[in-house]
Amino acid sequence: MSLLFFGCGDRPSFTDSEVATSWAELSLDLTKGTPGNTPTYASRCLGYFGLTMYESVVPGDPDYRTLAGQLSGLPTLPSPDPGVEYHWPLSLSAGQATILRALYNHTSDANKARIDSLEAAVADYYSREGVTEEVAARSGDFGRSVAKAIFHWSQSDGGHRAYLRNFEKDMVHPDFPGAWKPPLFAQSFSHHPLHPRWGTNRPFVPANYQMDPPDFIPYDTVPGSPYYEQFRRVYEKDLTLTEAEKEAALWWGDDPDETFTPPGHSYYLATEVLKSQNPSLMVCAETYARTGMAVADAFINCWKWKFAFFSERPNTFIPQFIDPEWESFWPDPPFPAFPSGHAIQAAAASTVLQDLYGNNVPVTDRAHEGRERDHIRDVGFPVRQFERLSDIARETADSRFYGGIHTPQDNDQGLKKGAEIGQNINALQWKNSK
Repeated sequence: MSLLFFGCGDRPSFTDSEVATSWAELSLDLTKGTPGNTPTYASRCLGYFGLTMYESVVPGDPDYRTLAGQLSGLPTLPSPDPGVEYHWPLSLSAGQATILRALYNHTSDANKARIDSLEAAVADYYSREGVTEEVAARSGDFGRSVAKAIFHWSQSDGGHRAYLRNFEKDMVHPDFPGAWKPPLFAQSFSHHPLHPRWGTNRPFVPANYQMDPPDFIPYDTVPGSPYYEQFRRVYEKDLTLTEAEKEAALWWGDDPDETFTPPGHSYYLATEVLKSQNPSLMVCAETYARTGMAVADAFINCWKWKFAFFSERPNTFIPQFIDPEWESFWPDPPFPAFPSGHAIQAAAASTVLQDLYGNNVPVTDRAHEGRERDHIRDVGFPVRQFERLSDIARETADSRFYGGIHTPQDNDQGLKKGAEIGQNINALQWKNSK
């Protein structure tokens, strides 16, 4: 069910799980349609959307526990009044509406109306189902109080309203052999780096900012050396790209000017898993919390390492040392290469989803179904089918290799560290001990 806007005559119905997935779908639609869209800011928002969803319903399930006291600097959250009735789908809906308005306060009035519309539609449905005004009001107030507390906490994480400062024009670029250079063949209009300080932001999970850095192959321009061979592989792959590899390169590009960004794609895939598995409202909320925080912490760590290594992309090395006429199949983004952001966030999301549902979950990815063919590259957007969640992460990473903007080590280390980040999310105490 895709419930993004309701007219005056529409009175939709919901299952409890559809309340969660409908809010996730609207969140991604706003991610795509709000100015200043970047994968960094989007990942942060998804972390708070998922956490708010979880905390707005967790008191209703005695098997689960709050994450307050487990996350970085989040000691407490509001608690429901004891001994009175709450309706948890209404709490979730009110919380999502509140956190969306807070984090996307710069979105259009039309988008804000869509938030109001979905919140009203959910409230109307459960009113027709017999939820009393008193219970509905109490539940909505609780969801809003959780969202407001989480938003207040978010304001101190280093990324608050980061869409106002996407590109840092005054940054002095390190200059050393193998250093990143602003791209000439670029995905962005800016030659200034995107959010170079993002790696100093506060992560959701403390263990995710205590990780060892990934292994990096030392710089070397001698043919046959391990570093040189990384770029030679990119160059030779570009000469032999198949139609399927070109389609993968485009599918996973998720240009923030046109899509809901790479972390949004992972959140979308979590929704597709939920639709196939149809779990309880509580498990839906847990799924979005794990996925959102996984991609958020993945981008913090990835940006920390990107600007520490400040490594070049193939569009710098290959024209200088292999083929002066070479250009990548896909244009460079405006930030250093190592490790791959696509790989690290995809692996983090895949790891948390596998912990919940196992690896053998068939997924049909329709994220870009119906998009107009890319006439510059003469490549379309056919729907993608996967039998295992790990296959999604691997193809996401490989797509950047096919696009010519990442070496194998960028992707392999991204996948490795993304899995570690996801494991740290999984290691939180989600349930009460029995």
